[in-house]
Amino acid sequence: MLTAALIVAAVQPGPVAEVRIAFDRQGETRVQADGLADIAAGRPVTADDPVRVASISKLVVAIAVLRLVDDGVLDLDADVSDRLGWRLRHPGFPDVPVTLRLLLSHRAGVTDGVDYVLPLDASLRKAIADPKAWDAAHPPGRYFRYANLNFPVVASVIERATGERFDHAMQRLVFAPLGIDACYNWAGCSPAFAARAVVQYRDRIATKDDHRGGAPPCPVEPARDGSCDLSTWRAGANGAIFSPQGGLRISARGLARIGRLLLGRGQVDGVRLLSRRSAAMLERPLWTFDGSNGDTGSDPTTGTAQAGFLCRYGLAVTFLATPGNGCRDDPFGDGRRRFGHAGDAYGLRSGLWIDRAASTGVAYFATDVAVAPSPRSAFTPTEERLARGE
Repeated sequence: MLTAALIVAAVQPGPVAEVRIAFDRQGETRVQADGLADIAAGRPVTADDPVRVASISKLVVAIAVLRLVDDGVLDLDADVSDRLGWRLRHPGFPDVPVTLRLLLSHRAGVTDGVDYVLPLDASLRKAIADPKAWDAAHPPGRYFRYANLNFPVVASVIERATGERFDHAMQRLVFAPLGIDACYNWAGCSPAFAARAVVQYRDRIATKDDHRGGAPPCPVEPARDGSCDLSTWRAGANGAIFSPQGGLRISARGLARIGRLLLGRGQVDGVRLLSRRSAAMLERPLWTFDGSNGDTGSDPTTGTAQAGFLCRYGLAVTFLATPGNGCRDDPFGDGRRRFGHAGDAYGLRSGLWIDRAASTGVAYFATDVAVAPSPRSAFTPTEERLARGE
C-alpha cells in the first residue's frame, strides 16, 4: 500500500525519485532517498537501487582507461588507429592523429551529427566514416565540442587493447576491485539487481528501464533484425553496444564509492586502483573556455541550449565554478572549484562532485526533472538543490 507521501510523489509535479549521498574519504556522511523507484509498483527508491546515471558513465570509462595506461597497455597520446586496426581520421584534417586524450576531452573533432546509439550488429567504423560525424570547421585539438560519439570509439580501443568485451573489461578494471555492483547496459548485472532498477520518467511517462520487476529482454540495443545474440560480438567492431557514453547502471551508493576513490587520489578503503600520477590527471583541466575555443552548452541529446554549462573539461571530467564571462557552471553557488561530472538523459539528472579543498563530495540523481531555467546557473533548480543538500 502506498503511503500518503509516496502518493504525493507519484502525482504531484517535481521529481519522482531523488537520492543524494554526501561523503568524505572515510565514508558516507549523509544519505537521503525520497520518492518512487517505480510508480506502477509503488516501490520506494533506496540508495542501493541501480539507475542509469547518464554521462557520469564517461568519467568511469576514463578511470578504466587510466588503469590501462598505468599498466602500460594504452598511451593517451598514441594514434588510436593503431589499436582500432583501421585508420580513424577527421576527413577535413587527415594528417592529424586522433588520440585517447583528445577523445576523452571532447577535442577530437567528433560531433553527434550521426546516431551514436548503434544496434548490436552495426559497424562503428562505418558510422564514424560519415562526414556528419565530424566538425568541419575545426581540426582535432583546437576546439571543445561535447559529443557522446567519442566514447564508443574509446570503448572500441579498450576492447582491442584487452581482447575483452567492454562490459567485461569495466568489471575487471573498476567494479570488481572496488566491490561495486554495476554494469553497462545491464549486460553484466544479475537479474535480481536489474529487477530493482530505478525507472526513468518524463512527465510521469516511463522513458527507460521499466522492466516490470524483471530483467530486460535484451540488455543492449538489439540487432537490426530484432535479435539479441551477444555471441556475435567482435572486439572493437562496435564500441557503442554497451553505451559507454551514458549506459552505466549503478546505485547512488556505488557512485559515492567512485567519488571516494577520487577523493583518495586513486585509493579507497585500502584498495589502490589508480596510480597517484593517473589520479592527478583526472584533476587537471585540458580545456578552459576563452570566449571562442569551444561550445559551452549545446546539449547534443536534446538540442537544448545550456550556455555556460561546460567551461572547463579534462579527461572525461568537468570542473565547476569557472571564472569568466559566459560561464554559469556553479550549481552550488559558492564559487568553489569542484570536479566530477553531470548526467542528463531520459528525464534524469545526476551529479558526482568532489571538493578537494574540503575533502568532501556528493553523489545524487533525480528522475522526471523538469527542464526549467535557473537564474543562478546553467543547471536546473533540482540539480542546484541536490548539490547544496537543500
